[in-house]
Amino acid sequence: MENRDYQLIRAVVDGPRITISLNRPERRNALGPQMINELLYALDDALEDAAVRCIVITGEGKAFSAGADFSQVTGGGPASSLEPRGDFKDLLLAIVRSHKPVIARVNGHAMGGGLGLVAACTLAVASLDAKLGTPEIDVGLFPFMIWAVLERLVPRRRLVEMMLTGERIGADEAQRIGLVNRAVPASELDAAVDQYVQALSGKSASTLRLGLEALRDAEALSLEAKLPLLNQRLLTCLATDDAREGLMAFLEKRAPRWSDK
Repeated sequence: MENRDYQLIRAVVDGPRITISLNRPERRNALGPQMINELLYALDDALEDAAVRCIVITGEGKAFSAGADFSQVTGGGPASSLEPRGDFKDLLLAIVRSHKPVIARVNGHAMGGGLGLVAACTLAVASLDAKLGTPEIDVGLFPFMIWAVLERLVPRRRLVEMMLTGERIGADEAQRIGLVNRAVPASELDAAVDQYVQALSGKSASTLRLGLEALRDAEALSLEAKLPLLNQRLLTCLATDDAREGLMAFLEKRAPRWSDK
């Protein structure tokens, strides 16, 4: 893992996880070009580090992210030593296409682009104190970009209602409509994230990669196109060392010893 000169995020490796924190609490972790660029670097580094098995994204302070940082849209913000790697659409794609599980630890309000980050993640756990919403309509904008990731999770009529009204919903409602996996008291947020990290870290990394890649590649296909692709991915998975080890361990009634190959 490279030691990057981050100014608006923090990236900390702890065992099998890396926690990437949006670190501008005085701006409620609003997303500007520099923070987005730093997130892209942190994600790329995490994906290349074999020791990292799970990626956790969260916010410092009381908010997860308030959405777009309009002060940086016009070029504001501190200078960065990192070359540009992409913009917000590239960040959403990077999270969605990640071959390692990405867990959103929603510690506080997630609005607009911040909610887009949550929706792009593989799994999401939210504090019951958090509010989630698409308030862009209230300032004469529309959540065009995040619509693409929200529609993968939220029923269409409910999503259209949220986008047209700017409604902020509670974490319990977000769980009910499929926007987050779990909504827990703030005191239980870390424990809930830890449960996911521990469960996923105990799986074969190669199988997780093949599964996440298949979910990504098959998402937009018709059933007629999807089944042949998934059949081929099954054959690829069966040919891995970890599949052979897992099946042997099952027959021998022992815990598998993954080689991640």
